[in-house]
Amino acid sequence: MQTLPYTTEHEQFRTTARRFIDKEIAPYHAQWEKDGIVSREVWRKAGETGLLLTDIPAEYGGGGADFLTTAILTEEMLRGMHNGPGFRVHSDIVAHYILHYGNEAQKQAWLPRMASGDVVGAIAMTEPGTGSDLQSVRTMAVRDGDDYVISGQKTFITNGQLADLIIVIAKTDAAAGAKGVSLILVEADRPGFSRGRNLEKIGLKAQDTSELFFDQVRVPITNRLGDEGRGFAYLMQELPRERLLIGMAAVAVMEASLEWTLAYTRDRKVFGKPIADFQNSRFKLAEVKTEVKVARVFLDHCIGLLMAGKLDVPTAAMCKWWLTELQGRVVDTCLQLHGGYGYMSEYPIARAYTDARVQRIYGGTTEIMKEIIGRSL
Repeated sequence: MQTLPYTTEHEQFRTTARRFIDKEIAPYHAQWEKDGIVSREVWRKAGETGLLLTDIPAEYGGGGADFLTTAILTEEMLRGMHNGPGFRVHSDIVAHYILHYGNEAQKQAWLPRMASGDVVGAIAMTEPGTGSDLQSVRTMAVRDGDDYVISGQKTFITNGQLADLIIVIAKTDAAAGAKGVSLILVEADRPGFSRGRNLEKIGLKAQDTSELFFDQVRVPITNRLGDEGRGFAYLMQELPRERLLIGMAAVAVMEASLEWTLAYTRDRKVFGKPIADFQNSRFKLAEVKTEVKVARVFLDHCIGLLMAGKLDVPTAAMCKWWLTELQGRVVDTCLQLHGGYGYMSEYPIARAYTDARVQRIYGGTTEIMKEIIGRSL
């Protein structure tokens, strides 16, 4: 079993994160689920507390820590199913594209403001006609002098209602296939940019997820991240990290679900004795405990690979599909052991159940993950 290099500083960060969540997120999350969006203020408070861009270098306003801070924050957020604030997309995906592919001016312009929570980031990949097939996007960025003129539509965009800065995946050469894709930064106050409705989902209800529209949006070519036509390659380089993040969430939810279920089955009585005392309950809990333990070992192995710069595309795909599929089965078993109360939304296991379903879809569907692994054999 791999032992990850957690230190006392990591545990101090966990304490800080837990206190922040208990004070600034937990009391308001139920209302955010009704509203379909979190408050703007929680972003700024998270920035003040040092919970955003934790593993971005300090010279750009980040925490200068390692990837384990991301794991800790994920675990603490999901300890009570507080999925509303889209911190992971902002800090662990958008910021890393800017860090890895942006020029110095772009890094200085955006990363400190993202770290403070004054700017919220989003990445616009999915379109109504394209899901996991990113090389087939139809959003166009046409060169016009020193500008790009962007036209198209995106959907299912996390942080879409709040975002101030969006990384748009667009075609700069419609005839070049994957080699015609580029990444372009679009500020939300650009003329021609508009937000559609805040989409209603079966889970992740507090997290704003939106349609975005680009109607002849003009941006300077200096807004392009990296080289023209290299966008698809950049996506392929970053997607293993994104898929690991999804796997991390899966394991965090499974571990929390086991804790909630152990507590419930020890306390709840049927026919005069605790549910946990029935052989079927003990066997089901034993199965879950074993599966979650195996999942944690595999996840830690993948985290170690990422931190060593060795997490490849097929292994990340294995991590994403296997852990999210297991998450669905584990959460379903735990909900069943809650009986009728498991169907009540005030119980975290109910929210875990509805929130889990999308894990097998975003970041690349299970079927796409299997295709990636199969091609590598």
